[in-house]
Amino acid sequence: MADIQLVETSIRDGNQSLWGATGLTTAMILQIAPVMDRIGLKAIDFTTSTHMAVAARFKKNDPWERIRLMAKATPNTPLQFLSTGFRFIAWDTASPEFMQLAFSTLVKAGIRRFALADPMNDLQGNLAGARMAKQGGADYVVAALVYTLSPIHDDAHYVDRAKALAASPDVDALYIKDPGGLLTPNRARTLIPAIKAVIGDKPLELHAHCNIGLAELVYMDGPDYGASAVQCASGAASDGTSNPPSLRVVKNLRELGHTVDIDDEALAEVSAYFDRVAEAEGLPFGRPQGFDAAYLHHQLPGGMVGTMRRHLSESRLSHMEGAVIEELGRVRQELGWPIVMTPFAQMVLTQAVMNVTSKERYAVIPDEVIRYAIGRFGRPNVPIAPEVMDRIESMPRTKELRAEPGMAPLKELRKRIGPKLSDEEFLLRATMPAEQVDAMYAAGPSPRDYEPEVRPVMDLIRRLAARKDLAHIAVEKPGFKLELRGRAAVEA
Repeated sequence: MADIQLVETSIRDGNQSLWGATGLTTAMILQIAPVMDRIGLKAIDFTTSTHMAVAARFKKNDPWERIRLMAKATPNTPLQFLSTGFRFIAWDTASPEFMQLAFSTLVKAGIRRFALADPMNDLQGNLAGARMAKQGGADYVVAALVYTLSPIHDDAHYVDRAKALAASPDVDALYIKDPGGLLTPNRARTLIPAIKAVIGDKPLELHAHCNIGLAELVYMDGPDYGASAVQCASGAASDGTSNPPSLRVVKNLRELGHTVDIDDEALAEVSAYFDRVAEAEGLPFGRPQGFDAAYLHHQLPGGMVGTMRRHLSESRLSHMEGAVIEELGRVRQELGWPIVMTPFAQMVLTQAVMNVTSKERYAVIPDEVIRYAIGRFGRPNVPIAPEVMDRIESMPRTKELRAEPGMAPLKELRKRIGPKLSDEEFLLRATMPAEQVDAMYAAGPSPRDYEPEVRPVMDLIRRLAARKDLAHIAVEKPGFKLELRGRAAVEA
């Protein structure tokens, strides 16, 4: 039987999968931070560059301040930054010197662990990222083997990459990252041992989503094959299209004879906290998902299935959902079997919808698909279908996009944006609209305190106070009374 560690994913992946990455503020995160630090986690999956942009854009929270405050509140638990390819906030491919600055600045702010998940499973990209993270001062680097289903993503594909990654002194561990929740116990029985056989004593972690109810089953079998850590979310931030629920996973692993050395009371408190946040903020609870064989065909992340249905409904094309799902498989094959995760999930879905709704397939090709085809996101796993590539090459827009300048040298960017800016502010202004960064800084330091139970009461008071037809408002509960008369308030 194995000793299994936990990586807590509620703040980053649970928030992203179920709440569009906008569900949590800095104050909400800090409120539960000391409890999370008591659990005995291997790491907290904390942020990505996309989450940093969301914090600034939607919450007016400084993402660098958020990292610093969380790192101070969790001295015993490493915070993880997830990097998906050579990009930081913007989707444009960043220069190596820009990424090196980003990694170094993240470490200075408090990030100790980096997860590298190249959406192409690009070996050289992951190795370069690991080297940069370690040069920037990272304590720990875990490299992803992004799981998908296709004729080319067989066990040999993953073993080849795992062997090369494990040979790097900059890679401390590997993890199977299954964004679509597609890994079955049967496939895990061959895949995990094959990977373990070539990575020596480097740990292997599991990260899967509950989209079609398979992830928990794989988490139960994985330790028997050599996995030493599982990545779980808690409470309302788990299940659904998120990661398996930590309380249930721990209970079941122990029932199967494994050891999970954590503080159970702290884990239960974290789970209850995310339930309370969801209730107070009107956020959806993740629920167990039934098996849906359609996922094996389209492989869309759970959130994107909802997005697809909403867009089709808004265009009065809901009746074409089946045709779009069928087209997704064709487009993915023609584009060289890209893994269906950001940004390729969005590209494949958009192209499929356009192909189905246009008079001719590939009559309209989005800019991002063209950029993918001309190598801006790395090389496809296999060549793009000749007839599709010929169509792309014949488009005037392709010539224009090929002529796009890449990211300016770091020295030039600094001169243009502001040579006296801190590294933190420079990285935001180099990748985000200036007005969004200005608004974030104008908002001042992020609030530090948050009580889920108080939020609904305060929202009610604000709505009642805004009404012009009420002269007297009284809110009473045991031990509390609040009265509003005109613009005056008396609290007892």
